[in-house]
Amino acid sequence: GHWLEARAREKAGSAIRQLLDLSPTRASRLLDSSGNGTAETESVPVTELQQGDRILIRPGERIAADGEVIDGRSDVDESMLSGEPLPVLRTSGDSVIGGTLNQNGRLVVRVTRTGAESALAQIVQLVETAQSAKPPVQQLADKVAAIFVPAVLAIAAATAIGWLAWGGAHHWDSARTWGGIAKAVCSVLIIACPCALGLAVPAALMVGVGRGAGRGILIRDIDTLQSAEKIRVVVLDKTGTVTVGRPAVIAVVPARNVGAELVLKAALAAEQFSEHPLARAIVAHASGAGLSAPSVDGFESLPGLGVTAQLDGATLFAGSLALFERYKLNLSPADGATDSAVNRDAPGHTRVYIARRCADGSAEELGYIALADEIKPGAAGAIAELHRLGLRTVLLTGDRRDAAEFIARQVGINDIRAEVRPDGKAEVIRALQAADGGTRVAMVGDGINDAPALALADLGIAIGSGADIAKETGGMVLVGEGLQGIAMSIRLSRATMKKIRQNLFFAFAYNVLAIPLAALGLLNPLIAAGAMALSDLTVIGNALLLKRTKID
Repeated sequence: GHWLEARAREKAGSAIRQLLDLSPTRASRLLDSSGNGTAETESVPVTELQQGDRILIRPGERIAADGEVIDGRSDVDESMLSGEPLPVLRTSGDSVIGGTLNQNGRLVVRVTRTGAESALAQIVQLVETAQSAKPPVQQLADKVAAIFVPAVLAIAAATAIGWLAWGGAHHWDSARTWGGIAKAVCSVLIIACPCALGLAVPAALMVGVGRGAGRGILIRDIDTLQSAEKIRVVVLDKTGTVTVGRPAVIAVVPARNVGAELVLKAALAAEQFSEHPLARAIVAHASGAGLSAPSVDGFESLPGLGVTAQLDGATLFAGSLALFERYKLNLSPADGATDSAVNRDAPGHTRVYIARRCADGSAEELGYIALADEIKPGAAGAIAELHRLGLRTVLLTGDRRDAAEFIARQVGINDIRAEVRPDGKAEVIRALQAADGGTRVAMVGDGINDAPALALADLGIAIGSGADIAKETGGMVLVGEGLQGIAMSIRLSRATMKKIRQNLFFAFAYNVLAIPLAALGLLNPLIAAGAMALSDLTVIGNALLLKRTKID
């Protein structure tokens, strides 16, 4: 039984070994620049790296430590940690995780975490802790075993007494009577050995936790693996969970007789020097469309209003309607040549209006650019998968209701709880739990602003980037930023608990069926020993089948 358990641990621990194998043993640390302006490197053991060190990551190399990119641009394969198959573009200012694979570019990374503080080390620790913890079902099995063993001893004693009574007073000293008693008592004790009962739960848990780690699902609290299968409602935070958490251009709307490209060019010219998130989104969108920013004069940023810039003798305006009011722009020509974008309804959008005032003082509206929080790729498909699992979904946000409805429509969520303050999110969870006489609720959030709701929910699932894995508060952590792991975690829980129940049945079935045969002397002790080993083999083999169960 111990040998079989060790085999299960070895197989279930393969995910941990794969994670550990990701970490390189040496790093190229950058030295101070030499006199000719170039920087030299030295090869050092990863264990010697310290916070603040700069390391060079060449194409095809694994990143030696957690850090921040300070120079370079490259696609990084994070699939072993996040489960996401596509590489992620990392540029200056982005965080990278030690052990991930740099694919096609050169990166210079400033080390921020080393050793036990690194994301990889924390992930391994989480997996090991989860595999060694005991959920309520294991505690129940332990209690049953504690009662079962004395009960079996009592059955063995009763067997001996019964045989003596059955053998008769004139046979009490015969070898046949004592031989039958010994055979029956030994068979009862052997066949009732609760090895399989002790292995039933931990074997399945070790395989399930290891399987989750390999798909970017980290189980921090083992109780959640048991509770996840009973979840009926999944509450999703909007910003940073369903959406990326940063604005993106979703439409360029020109005024009448104005081309969309002209609107985008004017916006790029005006916004190119602004640091506002909306401006950065517009510049990124224009650059992606192949446009280059022209040289402008007299750039001015007006906080809360927008920006102005001079181009070819004209003044460009990009911002809110309040910006136009401040400069007294008349955007309604008498001939009606323009169809003003001011009156167009765009719920859930943030609009940046673009206008131009020529040297002769005339002004014209060029149009507006609509921006919204970008929905994460695959979010709609992930939520549809939750619905196929029979789960109800709720979108929870502190944002305006029109913005929440706009996002909810795109991802397929009908139940919306908008304009909820952070301290009110826990109350929403509590109300959902109280509905219909008690409902199991899962909360999916970023693990920081949603911490009270994550803690109160029956299952807290934190969406993490990996680098901040220790700060998450959910019972489960999805290392990647996608939502596909939510359905996978529910399937993993259901599959693991199914295996546990099957194992407990197999463990008890041998005992229940064989103990009466053993007590009657119809079971040879050698056969009993073989049956006991077979029960161990059945339990372990059934647990290992979990590695082949489809969860995605």
